[in-house]
Amino acid sequence: MKLLSSELKTHMSSELTTMVTCWVLTRQDGVRMAFTTHDRELNFENLTFRPVNGFLPSSVSSTNSLNVDNLEVSALLSSDGLTEKDIRAGLFDHAAISIFQVNWQDLTQGKIYIRSGWLGEFTLKDQNFMVEIRGLTQKLQQVIGDVFSPECRADLGAKDCHINLEVFSTLGMVTGVISQESFTDTGQTEAIGWFDYGSVRWLSGLNMGQKSEVKFYSGGQFIFYDILPEPIGVGDIYLAVAGCDKRSATCKNKFQNFENFRGETAIPGTDSLYNYPGLK
Repeated sequence: MKLLSSELKTHMSSELTTMVTCWVLTRQDGVRMAFTTHDRELNFENLTFRPVNGFLPSSVSSTNSLNVDNLEVSALLSSDGLTEKDIRAGLFDHAAISIFQVNWQDLTQGKIYIRSGWLGEFTLKDQNFMVEIRGLTQKLQQVIGDVFSPECRADLGAKDCHINLEVFSTLGMVTGVISQESFTDTGQTEAIGWFDYGSVRWLSGLNMGQKSEVKFYSGGQFIFYDILPEPIGVGDIYLAVAGCDKRSATCKNKFQNFENFRGETAIPGTDSLYNYPGLK
């Protein structure tokens, strides 16, 4: 149930309204950003809402069942904080969002809520982005608890893994650039695959502060899953962390941590369903 002030109800029931949409983003690092579809800045609830072009919310679907409510928002990338670089860097992952409407001619009338939730999957194309908004019912669709599996369920370095990542981290410097998703470091002498599924955090250069997931490592060459937002430069300093493919053999031989392995290696596979007495 949406609670509206009597003034706002009267305005919305009139033949001509001056309603605009506003949205507030709160990133996980605490940064708050406010935008509006109005053509001028609005000062509302101690926030300055900046105009953004091409803000297009889809139709809102809400039910009284446990189905996930639907809402997608598309907008143009801009220099006011909504940049492709920051989106690809994950700064907006799981950010909280609140969308509402106000009467821009009289902000004292209050607001009408449209949707609150969290940002989900982003789609980037031709200086535009589209993102889905996930509400509370989305969490009811998620699996809570552990699921039996032959592979480890723990993330490397997490509290249930007990690995000290500092021991498996290495400082390095770029000595050669192959592409915007690959570089070489002649100072790295680890075995082939040592950094597969691991990460590289950039400590200097144009990508400083970014974190990249390693797809393949061999002979000092790193290849990433995603293209970096900025070009890699010779001399860039980085911190590389070894990767884990979550197999029991890797946990035992590479990390000597099999006592903390969070998988079930002895679970029978589906082929065991066909092993019954009398089978020939």
